[in-house]
Amino acid sequence: MTTSDLLFKKTRKDLEFLTSCFQKVLHQLGEHELEKILAQKSNPLDIDWEAGELEEKHIQVLSIYLQLMNLVEENAAVQGRRKLLNEKGLAAIRGSWGETFSRWKAQGLTEAEMVDCIKHTQVYPVLTAHPTEAKRKSILDLHREIYLNLVKLENNAYSHLERQALEREIIGLLERWWRSGEVYLEKPTLEMERNNVLHYFSRVFPKALQHADQQLIESWIAMGFDANKFSNTSDFPDFQLGSWVGGDRDGHPYVTADFTRDTLLEHRRMALILIKEKLQILGAQMSFSEIRNPVPTGFREKIREKAEYIGADSELALQRNPREPWRQFINLMLVQVDNTLEERKQPVYSRSAELMEDLKVIRQSLHEIDAWSMVRQFLLPVERHIACFGFHLARLDIRQNSAFHEKAMDQILAETFRESTPYSSWSEKERVRFITEELRSNRPFAFSGKSFGPEADKVLGCFQCVKTHIDRYGDEGIGSFIISMTRSLSDLLVVYLFLREAGLDRNRYQVVPLFETIDDLQRADHILQAFLAHEAYPDRFSFQEVMLGYSDSNKDGGITASRWNIYQAEQKLTNLASPLGKRLRFFHGIGGTISRGGGKYHRFLESMPNGSLQGSIKITIQGETISQQFANLLTAGYNLEMLFSGTALQTAQSLFPGEKPRFPTEALQHLSEFAQDHYQELIRHPDFLEFYGEATPIDVLELSKIGSRPARRTGKRSLEDLRAIPWVFSWSQSRFNLTGWYGIGTAFKRIRDTQPDHYRALQDHAQSWPLLRYILIQVETNLLNADQEIMNQYAGLVSNRDTGIIFTKWIMDEHRRSLEEIGELLGKERDTRRMGLLDSINRRKNALHGLHQLQLKNLKLWRASKEPDSPLVTRLLKITTALASGLKNTG
Repeated sequence: MTTSDLLFKKTRKDLEFLTSCFQKVLHQLGEHELEKILAQKSNPLDIDWEAGELEEKHIQVLSIYLQLMNLVEENAAVQGRRKLLNEKGLAAIRGSWGETFSRWKAQGLTEAEMVDCIKHTQVYPVLTAHPTEAKRKSILDLHREIYLNLVKLENNAYSHLERQALEREIIGLLERWWRSGEVYLEKPTLEMERNNVLHYFSRVFPKALQHADQQLIESWIAMGFDANKFSNTSDFPDFQLGSWVGGDRDGHPYVTADFTRDTLLEHRRMALILIKEKLQILGAQMSFSEIRNPVPTGFREKIREKAEYIGADSELALQRNPREPWRQFINLMLVQVDNTLEERKQPVYSRSAELMEDLKVIRQSLHEIDAWSMVRQFLLPVERHIACFGFHLARLDIRQNSAFHEKAMDQILAETFRESTPYSSWSEKERVRFITEELRSNRPFAFSGKSFGPEADKVLGCFQCVKTHIDRYGDEGIGSFIISMTRSLSDLLVVYLFLREAGLDRNRYQVVPLFETIDDLQRADHILQAFLAHEAYPDRFSFQEVMLGYSDSNKDGGITASRWNIYQAEQKLTNLASPLGKRLRFFHGIGGTISRGGGKYHRFLESMPNGSLQGSIKITIQGETISQQFANLLTAGYNLEMLFSGTALQTAQSLFPGEKPRFPTEALQHLSEFAQDHYQELIRHPDFLEFYGEATPIDVLELSKIGSRPARRTGKRSLEDLRAIPWVFSWSQSRFNLTGWYGIGTAFKRIRDTQPDHYRALQDHAQSWPLLRYILIQVETNLLNADQEIMNQYAGLVSNRDTGIIFTKWIMDEHRRSLEEIGELLGKERDTRRMGLLDSINRRKNALHGLHQLQLKNLKLWRASKEPDSPLVTRLLKITTALASGLKNTG
């Protein structure tokens, strides 16, 4: 029996077990009709669609069932990787360190060169709270508890009675779930979103990082390499966390300067609490008696110096463990950490680097007594934690839209230069000339605290709050200043004026362009070249961060054009920066869905141009993707390992470049243009918005309570103003998945008919060019997840029958054409090639179809009334969330 067969069998067995537990809950509660739904295997489900009060329960039972299916599939994936590792070795796990080491070995890299690649690797995940995660945190906690109990049942050593106890515990958790509300009935606040990401920052990522580090060491040793190569924090890949919650102002009116200030303080407070916990554990582990161990003279002297520095509070710390000098030193450190946390008295640690110096004292003392294994086992994890999380936990990025900055400058100049024409009316040449001249002086426009106008005050208030935090605590916790919709050099330079106004040194902070649309991506190199060459650009930066937007480029040009233009931008920007002696750190603004760059990390990283990943990568993790990838420790560790090993693998191409493979870039350029033309022909049709507005539940999503951020940047009812997340979310809800495939079928047909040489080149490289293969696999996944039966039913909601028929025909024809064309390129044996995906689709089909029928029915009822406060809106939100859980994505 193959691994795939075994996993399918295990998934089915575990799902039957959890379903049985759920049925017992429903039976105990007297919900016999709902119990029957779970037992039903036929399609369509036998549900009374006029059930009235029962309808809410139908939604909930299907929602929970689909989420249990997700837990089962996640556990099966973990067990499948274990089985594959045992049978075929580490290298068999795609994206793992084992595979990376094997590939490096085959390429002829030495052990020292491999270590060099690892040391140059930096992974920087950034958590965001875009409106995609609709479930309450208490439900996510229940998910974790059920999952952990499911994992416990993997242990064959448990007795029959112990297994019965675990089953009863799962039944109890399922009853709690049934009795709890599934989704936010009130719009989540920024504080709620911040608390959610803080949970991951403080309780998930530190453990996941330890797991990933251990996997690196074990994989290295398994290759027969020297384990001592990983004895210091600098030997590991660098890891930093980032956040947008509390710093992202783009179209988000509720992110105030006060909230940014409080967020920075919360990050710091939680970071210090974690360090205190780590030191307390280390103190318990360092129970080395001076009777059994020689105490280095220098270490005794350090204890004495530290005690004198701390003063009277040191007495109790020394008395607590009188014959255990290592514990005594750690006790003294804990006094200083407490002072730092409480901010009540001196002495404190002003920076995390000072605490690291004290840990070096412990390290040196242990080396002197030959306790090398104690360093690696106990001290190194603490050093690694502080090196990665510091006193800041996560770096807070500050993001704002270029148009908002333009309004702010209008107000500042209107107050400063009364006779001046509005800044917004100036040409780009005039703007750059003015800003350049201004930046030659450190003189601000006005005295601190002056009010210029609403937009200007908000912008400067944010920068001033950052300045206040830095003056007190340093700049460890500050990330980048990101400019959404960067269209010109002045969009970047103007940020230096805001920094100057707040008294911040522009030489210390990254101002980062965000290139989002297809046009912006195509002009990105011209803007960056002007920026890097400008006299105000800081010389001290060895690298420049550049953010690439997957969402808006997809909304603008479709998935093929988006991927190709991002690839081209990476290549052009890398080629531009290298002669200037600059390295680039690309910040990939991806989401959970394929349409927005989601998918397996190893495929994503391999698809980048050779040499463009130069050691450091920054990447967004958004909404429901956070819980899907990091809620459970083994899954979290696996995803971090893929990020680390994949980044190191790509970094090797820039550190040790070999002969660059030649790919048919011209052919893919033409394919991209044809796909974009066909996609834009659809979305620019004068009747398209009418079709989109009625054939998807976008109107409900705009009212839904699934995030603190508005669905539109400015409130205008236009495609341009609609955020990319609800755009993708609405198409996936109605099962069109149009954003993930439309245009590619026609593009392939056209290139085959008109440019056969280019078509053959693409055909020849469909398996060997990582970018092309990545596009094809991702698009095929979206095509298979689309459902023509359901698509037709949503299209039937369009009130103008002719409009509905015309667009439906175009979309259905393109769907069939795209499936056929990709089948030709990847192989028509799709049933075996995509067995896992097709199994997953078939497994959840009945439940999803039932939810779609409920959504269609309630959409019709609500649209007849259009009451924003109708109970139907709450019901539709519950259905929307249930569908999102079953489809495993939102936006």
